[in-house]
Amino acid sequence: MTTKSRIGFIGLGMMGLPMARNLLSAGYALTVYNRSPEKAAALTAAGAQWVENPWQTAEPGGIVISCVADDTALEGVVLSDRNLAQQLGTNGIHISMSTILPATAEQLARDQQRFGGDYVAAPVMGRPDVVQARKQSYFIAGSEGAKARIRPILDELGARVFDFGANPAAANTAKLAANFLIAAAIEAMAEAFVFAAKNGADPGALLSALGSTLFACPIYQNYGRAILEKSYTQPLFKMPLGLKDMRLVARTASESHTPMRIARLLEDRFLAAMAHGKAGLDWTGIAAEVAEEAGLTGAAIASK
Repeated sequence: MTTKSRIGFIGLGMMGLPMARNLLSAGYALTVYNRSPEKAAALTAAGAQWVENPWQTAEPGGIVISCVADDTALEGVVLSDRNLAQQLGTNGIHISMSTILPATAEQLARDQQRFGGDYVAAPVMGRPDVVQARKQSYFIAGSEGAKARIRPILDELGARVFDFGANPAAANTAKLAANFLIAAAIEAMAEAFVFAAKNGADPGALLSALGSTLFACPIYQNYGRAILEKSYTQPLFKMPLGLKDMRLVARTASESHTPMRIARLLEDRFLAAMAHGKAGLDWTGIAAEVAEEAGLTGAAIASK
């Protein structure tokens, strides 16, 4: 396979690692960094270059992708021993795939521009299994030139790209709105299934009926099945990340004077689940919290 241009890649977690693997298999040369070096072993065996510091992933005028857990981790990456934006320099591009505050994206974009480069927000829509299969979507925002330059990379990695304009913050706003809608759907399904179970209706039959008619979409079909089958014990998106995202939604809503009552409810729901020892569950595990609040065990949701 002909080697394509070299890309820096920071963050080899549940989302980053499969994307890095897919870039390697597509013929890109990779320079990788992760706080836990052992996670890079399979990549280095396949030809990736390991570096000891985040800034070392950057080549002047090159492209670096970061995919880390939160704002603090991203700021630590960008502002580590040497500034990543400065290392990328003129025409360099930082693609941030993390779910972060819009305000953080704006700040990092200004920093990148200060050194003549571009920052493109490209948060990922899809869980690790979807990412591995290259079926995820990206919400992107940044300068037109930078978006055009990175588009072949995103097309190689995933299925669809949705453009939210020139301001990187807009992509992160859209991603938070999307995660809010998913969390609200999880909460609504959990409450509906518990309501059905406590009042003589079969939640599985309810999901089958609605998942093929009124709510015939992946969120209700897949997450509904996860709730009924209690597969939230095998997390693909852990509870603390759900809490983190709802806190980001609530904070951004407060700063923009946007009332979001359901977001506050969801923040409290995730917080209660964490307080009750469910931190190791998938975020669909809030269904267990809903069931317990109604006097049912998690196993009793599917059949009263």
